[in-house]
Amino acid sequence: SIEFITNFRCDFYDLHKDLVPYNEAWSWQNEIVKERKVLNEKSEDLIDSLIILQHNPVYTLGAGSSEEFLNFDVKNSPFELYRTERGGEVTYHGPGQIVMYPIMNLRYHKMDLHWYLRALEEVVIRALSSTFHIEASRVEGLTGVWVGKTKLAAIGVKVSKWITYHGLALNVTTDITPFQLIVPCGIRDRKVGSIKGLLLKEDNSHNLTDDYDLIYITQKSLIKEFCEVFQVDLQHKSIPIHVSHRKKVLN
Repeated sequence: SIEFITNFRCDFYDLHKDLVPYNEAWSWQNEIVKERKVLNEKSEDLIDSLIILQHNPVYTLGAGSSEEFLNFDVKNSPFELYRTERGGEVTYHGPGQIVMYPIMNLRYHKMDLHWYLRALEEVVIRALSSTFHIEASRVEGLTGVWVGKTKLAAIGVKVSKWITYHGLALNVTTDITPFQLIVPCGIRDRKVGSIKGLLLKEDNSHNLTDDYDLIYITQKSLIKEFCEVFQVDLQHKSIPIHVSHRKKVLN
């Protein structure tokens, strides 16, 4: 008999035009993870989730992050500061940066954290190549996506009972000035950049549209590559009422 293999369904929450406070997105992820664990115990958990958004300016620390990588007093942080359960060191989130939070049950993909991290990197690498002809790569021993010594995407995840949360952040039109107040990801000898910055530097002005278009084009490419890398089909879902304290950054 012929066996037909179909992609997993992935509930998709699209807030790529919105600034969502970090603590709201964090609580939302935890709610979904809690629900998924209950379903998983009943062997009913077959649906992944993907949230795409932008954040208000915020610094976040990983579970084991060192405060030595902050170039300011924690009691006088220029932006909100959160210590989370994700892996990795300190990073910055802000307008112009696309954040992807996949909540996936790796039991139905591959029960391998390293595979998952490399797959997230692959999504970004493919999107940069196919959409902007930017040749990005990995750096051995480090997590994230790089163009030369410039980091474009940071990745920090948590996996609990093989269910993932937190995720990746890609600088598109991001003001990278706030990164100067930290040692991003604890790496002192490399810098942070953005897609817009690279396109301007390489004089690809003919490829450079306004910020709105750049964000839209990038998120569309990321979604396409995400579906291909993880073999999922997205189903648009309405945003929960409690994720209400957000504002549009783009018209």
